[in-house]
Amino acid sequence: MNLFNALLLLSVMCLTVSSQPITDSQRLFSIAVSRVQHLHLLAQRLFSEFESSLQTEEQRQLNKIFLQDFCNSDYIISPIDKHETQRSSVLKLLSISYRLVESWEFPSRSLSEGSTPRSQISPKLSELKTGILLLIRANQDAAEIFTDTSAFQLAPYGNYYQSLGADESLRQTYELLACFKKDMHKVETYMTVAKCRLSPEANCTL
Repeated sequence: MNLFNALLLLSVMCLTVSSQPITDSQRLFSIAVSRVQHLHLLAQRLFSEFESSLQTEEQRQLNKIFLQDFCNSDYIISPIDKHETQRSSVLKLLSISYRLVESWEFPSRSLSEGSTPRSQISPKLSELKTGILLLIRANQDAAEIFTDTSAFQLAPYGNYYQSLGADESLRQTYELLACFKKDMHKVETYMTVAKCRLSPEANCTL
């Protein structure tokens, strides 16, 4: 499904959500969860491929550095563990997921360079962001309808990703891929729990 068709489908679902809130919200959630699952699997594969290209000592050193460093998205306040995740509201999980996806709009340009799988990252992130925004709107009260995305935009964090390019270092590449994998795992978890909340009989235990 191309981007146009995906956005059209999501828009139609959003329009019908008021008349059949549970059914249509579940379908919309299913599309969004499917998108982020694909991105998470792709992130895992890209990271594994990069790690396998390194020497054992390089892997050890880069992993040690990464554990002491931070990701750009670490500034986004999110649940600290699975218990807090399960206690969070659907709207909170959606909002955090939106910010995490949005934080990769610029870095994804570097990730998208190269093979065909990599080229899918930016458009799929864009589709996911649109889907989450529609879910946010569908899960808000009319008086609180979310119309301005500026509230979810991240402040600039210096040049953390700005230097990435043709001559990027091993450390920058390692951190970029590791952070992307980490954030897509977060979004997949939050979206899955939020989707599960729409099924009262379901067991949403992580």
